[in-house]
Amino acid sequence: MNVKKKVSVYKILIHIFFLLLSIGFVIPLITIISISLSNETDIVLSGYRLIPKNIDFNAYRFVFKNHQQLINAYKVNVVLSSVGLLIYLVMSSMCAYAISRYDFKYKSAITFYLFFTMLFNGGLVPVYILMTNFLRLKNTYAALIIPLLGNVWFVFLMRTFFQQLPGSIIESARIDGANEWLTYYKIVLPLSTPALATVGLLQLLANWNSWFPALLYIDEPRLYTLQYLLQVMLRNIQEAIRTMDNIPGGLYDAQNLPTESLRMAMCILAIGPMLFVFPFFQKYFVTGLTVGAVKG
Repeated sequence: MNVKKKVSVYKILIHIFFLLLSIGFVIPLITIISISLSNETDIVLSGYRLIPKNIDFNAYRFVFKNHQQLINAYKVNVVLSSVGLLIYLVMSSMCAYAISRYDFKYKSAITFYLFFTMLFNGGLVPVYILMTNFLRLKNTYAALIIPLLGNVWFVFLMRTFFQQLPGSIIESARIDGANEWLTYYKIVLPLSTPALATVGLLQLLANWNSWFPALLYIDEPRLYTLQYLLQVMLRNIQEAIRTMDNIPGGLYDAQNLPTESLRMAMCILAIGPMLFVFPFFQKYFVTGLTVGAVKG
């Protein structure tokens, strides 16, 4: 009886701990939503609140003032995230499968080459010259997608997962006459759903939150990514506030322009779609990370 009692108390404490931890994760999100719905004057006077003192949609009105440009930015993000994710998963999984095979002659050399790129890169200026002057990719979707295809860490993650697949399955496929392409497509990929889903989720988040390639290679507003567009809007309102502060009698108007609430409204608009996507990957996420992290 004492043992059972101790075990039950232990479980209760563990459940309470994780319950508090979960609440700690949810509170920041609720706070962001609250600030985005708060009046700017209330934020200045009372600070951040978990429940808004007065609900004000001024920040969202400002963001949706040019709703067509915002919708266009969402379209760019959808294309960037979906197409970029598909290309990356194909490239990285094929590369990972090749270097995971023990009978591949150049496995060590290619693995070292990939690892070397994680330590050193060509630098910002050479890459910019390559993308704009030689490849002529400025103001194109390719300029947004290509810089996101070089994440080597996920290649090693999938390589480790592929190495843990039973070698007898691949040998059986070879005996049955399957070539490398059929083995990869028909056997390895279906067995690697947890790893692919994990890598896909992380890469999808990286694609969705991408803004630096747009800053470098995009001049046309129609190709602005969502995050870059929100940064431009925030920069514009900050410039407007500085201008009003320099004009006599403009201080009151500057204080009523949304700044803090606008930032939080931008956060909600940026992370909103990903909150709905994550549950579909959740059941594969832990398995993909833990299994891929067993070996180095």
